Amino acid sequence: MLDRIDRELAFSRNALNLRVYRQELIASNIANADTPHYKARDIDFKSALGKVLSGQTPQAPLGLATTAPAHLNGEKNNALSALSQYRTEYQSAVDGNTVNMDVERASFAENSIQVEALLTFINGNFKKLQSALQSQ
Repeated sequence: MLDRIDRELAFSRNALNLRVYRQELIASNIANADTPHYKARDIDFKSALGKVLSGQTPQAPLGLATTAPAHLNGEKNNALSALSQYRTEYQSAVDGNTVNMDVERASFAENSIQVEALLTFINGNFKKLQSALQSQ
């Protein structure tokens, strides 16, 4: 029974994971808007979701070698990080930064709405499951 519920929610779970990861990337871009030579990153949601649903989830990247316990990891060992790409540069900055705040704000707002819609959809699925279980 649980495997059927898991299969029913797999699409929503994968889509929500990708949306949340995209929100993290966009937030990182906004936070580094004034960092010299920072390259804005994003994911192509449609192709990334297709890869995840078809089982082509990339392997976790190799971690950086640390020589002391106080060293920080360079990148979280997140399998989704292999799906991120550098955002297309619209206008070059003098310091080499490719963050366009107008694009980032619009992407952040649009992605937030998509996350909210997915959560509403998942909540509806759980309500349907709950009513089906209560009727038995």
